[in-house]
Amino acid sequence: MKKGNYVLIIILIFIVLFTTTVVSFFFMDFNRPPAVKTDSYLEIDLNGSVRDFAAPDFLTSLLTGVRPLSLHDIWVNLRKAKTDARIRAVLLRMGSLACDWAKVSEIRESVLDFRSSGKKVLAYVEEAPEFDKEYYLATACDRIILHPMGWVGINGIGGYVPFFKKAMDKLGIRAEFEPLEEYKTAYNMFTEERFTGPHREMIESLYKDIFSEYIKTVAQARKKSEDEVRRLIDRGFFYGEEALKAGLADSLLYEDELEAALAEKGRRTHKITLAEYARAAAPEAGLSRGRKIALIYGQGTILSGESFAEMMGSSTVSRWLRRARQDSSIAAIVFRVDSPGGSAVASDVIGREVVLARKVKPVVISMSDMAGSGGYWVAMAGNKIVAQPQTLTGSIGVLSGKFDLAGLFKKLGITSEKVAFGDKADIFSSFRGLRDDEKKLLREQNMWFYEQFMSRVAENRNMTKEQVHAIAKGRVWTGNQAKEIGLVDEIGGLSRAMEIAKTLAGIPQDEEVKIVVWPRRTSFFGALFGRNAETPDVRLPDALDKALDYFQLMEKERIWALMPFWPGAK
Repeated sequence: MKKGNYVLIIILIFIVLFTTTVVSFFFMDFNRPPAVKTDSYLEIDLNGSVRDFAAPDFLTSLLTGVRPLSLHDIWVNLRKAKTDARIRAVLLRMGSLACDWAKVSEIRESVLDFRSSGKKVLAYVEEAPEFDKEYYLATACDRIILHPMGWVGINGIGGYVPFFKKAMDKLGIRAEFEPLEEYKTAYNMFTEERFTGPHREMIESLYKDIFSEYIKTVAQARKKSEDEVRRLIDRGFFYGEEALKAGLADSLLYEDELEAALAEKGRRTHKITLAEYARAAAPEAGLSRGRKIALIYGQGTILSGESFAEMMGSSTVSRWLRRARQDSSIAAIVFRVDSPGGSAVASDVIGREVVLARKVKPVVISMSDMAGSGGYWVAMAGNKIVAQPQTLTGSIGVLSGKFDLAGLFKKLGITSEKVAFGDKADIFSSFRGLRDDEKKLLREQNMWFYEQFMSRVAENRNMTKEQVHAIAKGRVWTGNQAKEIGLVDEIGGLSRAMEIAKTLAGIPQDEEVKIVVWPRRTSFFGALFGRNAETPDVRLPDALDKALDYFQLMEKERIWALMPFWPGAK
C-alpha cells in the first residue's frame, strides 16, 4: 500500500474519533438519566399518532428529548411509576389521538392499573370538538378537568366509506378483483357504487358493538345510566359550565391552577415528562429482571422481505420469532400484532414461525387495533389469543386482482405494443383487462389459499372446517364478537397477555420477569450511518427509496389477505 493511502486512512480514523467525541459531548445531557424529584407527577401528552412500538426518531429525540408516542412506552412507564414513591400522580393532557379504539382501551387499562396503587390520575382538556375515543379514556381517571373556556364534543361514532367506481369509470379505470367471499370487501370502494348487503351488515355490526362498549364503560365510570349517556351523546357538544353540570367534567381549571390539583397537603409538585421518565432510574416495574419473556411487535401491512416504515416484513419478524424460540433463556413469547393483513404468502411465513415456536415454548398473541386477515393468519397458531373489546379481527378470506388502466391510457393518448412470451405473461399488466380464463384461474388460486386459511384456523382453534367457514367469508369481527365465536380466547391487553405467558411458562404471577423486546433500539450512529434490520422504522435519507421499494413489493404480491376499508370510528 502506498504511503499516501496510510496517511488518508489515519486522517479518516481521526475524523471519525473526533466526530464521535464531539457528538457524544454535545448530547451528553440527553444520554444522562434525569433526576426524579420527590413529589413529582408524570405528565403524558396524549396527542397525535400512536403506534404500538415506535423506535425513536433519533435526530428529534437527541435534539429535543421528544420520543414518538408509543403504547409500549406508556405501558412500561405507568407500571414503573406505579411503584415509584417519587411519583405522586399522573397528568394526562388530552388531545386528539390518531389511532383506533383498541389502543385507547389499552392505555385506559394502564391508567386503571396505575390507580390501583392509590395514586391519582387527572385528565386535562382544553378543547376537543370530537372527543369520543379520548373521553372514553379520560373516564378512567380520578378527575376530568376542563379549561373554563374549553368545550368538548362527545357526539357519537361513525364515518363515511367512499366509493370511487363512478369516478374511475369517468377516468377509464376498471378494478378487476376476485374476492372470497361476500364479506371480503377490501376493494369494494373501487368496484361498487354503494354498500352491498353483506358489507353494510358487517360495518354496522362493528360500529354497533364498539358504540355499545363505549356507552357501557362511560356509564359505569361516570355513575350514570346508559340512557343518560346516550342522551348526552345525542346532544353532542358542551362548553365549560355545561360539561360540569352534565357530569362530564369534574372541575374547571386554568393551567396555573393545575399544580394545586396535583399537589398533596400543600406540598409543591415537580413535573416530569414521559420522555424524561422513560430514561429515569426508578424502582423495578417487574419487567427488567428474572426469567425472560420475549415481547415481539409485528406492525403494519404484511409483505415479503424486511420490515420498514409501516410494513411488517416476513423475513424480519420471522427472524425475531426464531431467535426467541432458539434462545433457551426465554421462557415464553408474547407476539403483539397490529396489522390489517397483506400478502398471504408472507403471512404464512410468519405464521409458520409461530407454529414452530409454540412447539418449544408458550406463545401468547396480544392483538392491538387490528389483527385481521393476514393479521389473523400470523396470530391463529398462538397458545392463547388476547384481544381488546374493540380489536378488529377475523376477516378470514383472500382476494386477488388488478387495475385495468387501458381506458385511462387511451384518454391520455398513451399507446403501447405487446411483447410477451407465454400466454399469461402479461396477465397483471395494467394495459389490458383480465380474460375469462384468467379470472377463472385467479378464482381457483384464491379458493386454494382460502381452503388453506380455513384449514389452518380449524386446526389451531380446535374447530371443524364447517364451523370456520360459517364465521369466515372475509367477515371482520370485534374482539368481543371474536371471543363469542371462538377466534379469540380472552379480552384484555398486554398486561393480561403477560399474565397468561407467565402461567403457561410456570412462572408465579408475583415473580418478576425480564422483558426482551423486538425490534431492538438502535444507537444514534447505527441509525444515521447504517441499516439495522432489527429496527423497522425508516431512516430519513432512505424514505423516498423505501417508498419506491414498497410499490415494487406490491407488484410482487398477487394473493392478498387484506381487511376491508375501515373508515375509523373516531
